[in-house]
Order: sequence, then structure tokens, then C-alpha cells
Amino acid sequence: MSGLAETRKWLEGIGWKVGDEALWLEALTHGSTGAARDYQRLEFLGDRVLGLAVSEWLYRHNDGSEGELAQRLNALVSRGACARVARSIGVPQHLRLGKQARDDGGDDSDNILGDVMEALLGASFLENGFEATRTVVHSIWEQEMTGGAGRAKHPKSALQEWAAGNRRKPPEYMLVGRSGPDHASKFTVRVSVHNVGAVEATAGSKQDAETAAARAFMETYG
Repeated sequence: MSGLAETRKWLEGIGWKVGDEALWLEALTHGSTGAARDYQRLEFLGDRVLGLAVSEWLYRHNDGSEGELAQRLNALVSRGACARVARSIGVPQHLRLGKQARDDGGDDSDNILGDVMEALLGASFLENGFEATRTVVHSIWEQEMTGGAGRAKHPKSALQEWAAGNRRKPPEYMLVGRSGPDHASKFTVRVSVHNVGAVEATAGSKQDAETAAARAFMETYG
């Protein structure tokens, strides 16, 4: 963990105005430190701020359908995307971790880095407001936004990514029906995500039915 003055300089170099230093340090503090306040509450707030900032950007810069926009959004705000952005701006050097968490590689954990990235956006929203935070998001997420995240993925891959990005269990596929003669069988597959919902689809092969079910799930819940 860098010193306070160095961390402040780093934050301001990214484009944030730092008034309440304790708030920003809270955003960088993992529970393993034993501190009275860690990043979790700010992460909760920052998750929503990030979602709105990216959703607005997609609406203004992408003519895709609702389902396509949702797929891109889920990719851009996923834990992996947040962790990549965190690394790109130097978050690992400023994390406040307990010794065991650091020894366990916490400063390179996608889970921790992604959470802290969102916590920093929560702190930014409280200190700088939404417009300033949105400007920073557009700047530090530029590579993710202009890259291929969430574009033209296979429906099953898109659903897998959506589940991970929304911190859900992986989707489960189950063959629930088969009908017709052997040369023209129809397969019905149900795909479900725990605590979200389930969708069924029918096709001429089990693989195609799984693909159709994943696509229908994303259209319904994504």
C-alpha cells in the first residue's frame, strides 16, 4: 500500500477530486485489515453508478436491440472488466490489505480488484457527483468500450458471462423432452439460473436447443 500522499496524487491524476481522504481510503480497504469500515458499502453504490454510466454510453453510441445492449452492458460491467480497468489504472499498488490476504495474492484477485474499482466509483459519486464520475468512467473504460467486449458472442457464452457478471451460479441445462421419429427428432432443453428463472426451447438437436434456450433466456432476463 502506498503512502497517503502518494495515493492522493494517484487518485487526482486519474481525474478525481479528493476532499474527504477517509472516504477514498475506505474504498481501497479490504475487510482483512480489520478496519472499522471497508469498501463493501461503497462497492454497492459504485456498482449502480457504473451501470448507469455505461448504459447511457451504450444507448448513445450503439444502435443495437435491447438484447444486444444488455449483452454489451453485462460484459462491460462484469467483474473481469472491472478488474482489468483496475489493473490498468494502478489500483493494486494502492490496495489496503491484511497480511494474509496480501500473501494469498489478494492484490491480483479479480474479485477484490473488481470490487474496489466499483467502490472507487462510489466514492467518486459521493465526492464529485454523477457527471464527473461518468467522465472518468468513459475515460478509463475506453479500451473496454471500444473493444469487443460482449459483441457477437455465442448465446451460451453470453449467458455464462452474464451469470458471472451478475454474481449468479452458472447456468444449468437439462434435456426435458424428446419427440418425433429418430430421423426427425425434436429436443426440448430447459436452461435455468438459480434465483433468476428458467426458459425452455425446442430444436432439431440437443446442442441447437441449448443454444436457442440460452438466447431466449438472455432476451427474457438479460
